[in-house]
Amino acid sequence: MIRSELIQKIAEENPHLYQRDVEKIVNTIFEEITKAMAEGHRVELRGFGAFSVKKRDQRVGRNPRTGHAVEVEEKHVPFFKTGKLLRDRLNGK
Repeated sequence: MIRSELIQKIAEENPHLYQRDVEKIVNTIFEEITKAMAEGHRVELRGFGAFSVKKRDQRVGRNPRTGHAVEVEEKHVPFFKTGKLLRDRLNGK
């Protein structure tokens, strides 16, 4: 599901809301999650999962074509851990 499909689905299920308002709500939620993660915070959505940021240290990697050593800089990557409710639902429990 992409963002526009999510907005459409929420708008259909809530006919009392204008689509432009639903779009603002969805965009605000994603912006707040992104902002919190950029500040290094963890974002937990109960029953769904938790978004966090993991730090990957600087390391020496290999260019797969040439085999030469390449310096890979330290970086921060997003990480998502599913919640128990979502995991159970995906596994048919």
